Amino acid sequence: MDDMQEIMEDFLIEAFEMVDQLDQDLVELESNPEDLELLNRIFRVAHTIKGSSSFLNFDILTSLTHNMEDVLNKARRDELKITPDVMDVVLLSIDLMKALLQAIRDSGTDANSGIDISDAVTKLQAISQGSSPVAEAPEPSAKPAKPQETTPQSDPSNPLADEPDKDYAHMSSDEVEAEIERLLQKRQEADKQMRAQKRASGQASDVQAPKAPAEAPAPTATTPAKPSPKTEGKPAAGKDEGKVATSVEQTVRVDVRRLDNLMNLIGELVLGKNRLIKIYGDVEERYDGEKFLEELNQVVSSISSVTTDLQLAVMKTRMQPVGKVFNKFPRMVRDLSRELKKSIDLVITGEETELDKSIVEEIGDPLIHIIRNSCDHGVESPEDRKALGKPEIGRVDLKAYNEGNHIVIEITDDGKGLDAEMLKLKAIEKGLISEKEADSMTDKEAFGIIFKPGFSTAKTISNVSGRGVGMDVVKTNVEKLNGIIEIDSEKGVGTTFKLKIPLTLAIIQALLVGAQEEYYAIPLSSVIETVRIGQDEIYSVDGKSVLRLRDEVLSLVRLADIFGVDSVLETASEVYVVIIALAEQKIGVIVDYLIGQEEVVIKSLGYYLKSTRGIAGATVRGDGKITLIVDVAAMMEMAKEVKVSINAVMEEAQSSKAKTAPSDYIVLAIDDSNTDRAIMKKCLKTLGVTVLEASNGLEGLEIVKNSDKPLDAVLVDIEMPKMDGYTFAAEVRKYNKFKNLPLIAVTSRTSKTDRMRGVESGMTEYITKPYTPEYLVNVVKRNINLVTGE
Repeated sequence: MDDMQEIMEDFLIEAFEMVDQLDQDLVELESNPEDLELLNRIFRVAHTIKGSSSFLNFDILTSLTHNMEDVLNKARRDELKITPDVMDVVLLSIDLMKALLQAIRDSGTDANSGIDISDAVTKLQAISQGSSPVAEAPEPSAKPAKPQETTPQSDPSNPLADEPDKDYAHMSSDEVEAEIERLLQKRQEADKQMRAQKRASGQASDVQAPKAPAEAPAPTATTPAKPSPKTEGKPAAGKDEGKVATSVEQTVRVDVRRLDNLMNLIGELVLGKNRLIKIYGDVEERYDGEKFLEELNQVVSSISSVTTDLQLAVMKTRMQPVGKVFNKFPRMVRDLSRELKKSIDLVITGEETELDKSIVEEIGDPLIHIIRNSCDHGVESPEDRKALGKPEIGRVDLKAYNEGNHIVIEITDDGKGLDAEMLKLKAIEKGLISEKEADSMTDKEAFGIIFKPGFSTAKTISNVSGRGVGMDVVKTNVEKLNGIIEIDSEKGVGTTFKLKIPLTLAIIQALLVGAQEEYYAIPLSSVIETVRIGQDEIYSVDGKSVLRLRDEVLSLVRLADIFGVDSVLETASEVYVVIIALAEQKIGVIVDYLIGQEEVVIKSLGYYLKSTRGIAGATVRGDGKITLIVDVAAMMEMAKEVKVSINAVMEEAQSSKAKTAPSDYIVLAIDDSNTDRAIMKKCLKTLGVTVLEASNGLEGLEIVKNSDKPLDAVLVDIEMPKMDGYTFAAEVRKYNKFKNLPLIAVTSRTSKTDRMRGVESGMTEYITKPYTPEYLVNVVKRNINLVTGE
């Protein structure tokens, strides 16, 4: 039965959509009767509804659509011309079809709808048989003559029911006027007889009622008072109806899946916008000073602005007021107050603040736990509050407000606050932290202990608390939403929990960073700042690296070590550090490159990669490269497991790169000519460096990528098979670890255009053939920083 109900609902949705379109199509067909494609489309709708209604046993609807189908089929085969008369009948049939569908929607059947289709069916059949629908019209009324004879007796309110249908289209204007006059007189005579019958049967008062206001004196206040509400009532009702109709038109009920799909499309548009901005930057750099750049800049700025507005508009369609969640808390606090024998007022502000629908559904649980925690652990009993000089009625404030691209929800109580020392002792007692860790903890870090699994300050286990799971769930759920939770507390004054949650989970602001060839996006909400530090500012404590930043000592770890990226540590005097915070925790993450801030669209990693630790998703950058989005909470846990001293790694890297003899320097010579390679080798022999050879760019690229020892310089020809010098240089520069590798072009191409192309592809130097051995040696020496004893 449920399956049939579902089928019927699907049929009704489909049928209403098709019938609504039919009105437009039929009107268009009347204007273009020769449009066979349109006629076929209309025929298919009638055929589809007939088939579905027949299957569902809607016999009346089936009969109507079957006869409609016959007419349309004849028109399709050019056996019938669509005239205005024919169209009148077809449109009448469409109206009946709508009425039948509404009856089916309301009652589940068309059998008891009271809708008579016999007249329409007769006319449709007449059209199918080639007769005029107007000429055939009197016949249906002629057949049931007997019932029509009794109609005036059974229904005296319709004195014209026995009148035969006349062909007014073929009557003159005088004849039509005479006929109208005759019918009007007949109606008036019938009304007089009806009133006389009512007076005779004692219903005179009912008949006279409408005349009362007219007969009553005009100045009296009471008499017009009665009709006036009625008179005003009708227009008022009309206005109300208009308002209702308008509100219905202004509100559209949309499936959430459609909004999700729209959000995905907007995400793709944002990616396209980022790509366009990146391309514009490249074009601006290349064609600096060109006139078209100003116009291109205006177009790019306009597209960027419109895309941002469109993104915000679509996001707003998914927004819901956070009050939808807040509204259930007053009852909860009231019940808790009674259970705990406390007096607590809950004050809610900012409930109109809007959040993405998916986040509204997720924040309910964390807020329940925090409010329960405030009521149970925070607010004291009335006796204790009185003794402390506080009002007997405790207060919990629940506040929401916007802050940039985030919503902040604060839960504040005026209770006893958190005791940092007591929390440390409890944590040591439960084995959650060591005494050494407790001694080095700040008060704010100690407050974070309440988020540890299994931790509870409740003396007894009750329905409200004591099991040590509530606040752990809060932290997990908030981090799942890419949010941050902070605690601020003062002993004896109260506690504030501050949740900072992004407005949407689909598009976020992120800091793009690099670790060798890998790129990562760190949610900007978790980034406190970025700094550059010297090697002498990095210290080692217990085999781990730390950084002293102003008054704080932070753990320091390389991003490459967290995610296991094979990296070559540069011997630069300074490194980039991103300071990341999550609740009370802070760490410094060393990255190889800071790329910049960008709006990124979060894409799922798919079934096989979705559980990758430390990665929340992926996005496509403006330059088309895939970038992984960091799961900050998981990354901070992974950072704790890294036991690498950065200073030791740097020293090791420096010692491995130390050159003690000229032969430690490796130069690669790439040329498709054996003779040219031999000349290069002979020239460099005087330097004593090691020379490797390759016959084309592809072979040279493999040597650069897979050499056991890093190369110090590359001499490369331009004209070569398989891969030319320009392409070789561009491919090498794609790898961050080769960004400083000297690439020296050695070629017979001497034009300015060739030189410019060499520079654009990534060449460091450009030597034209023929050259002197001394010149080549000097260029190589300069690029590899070789110091000889000359």
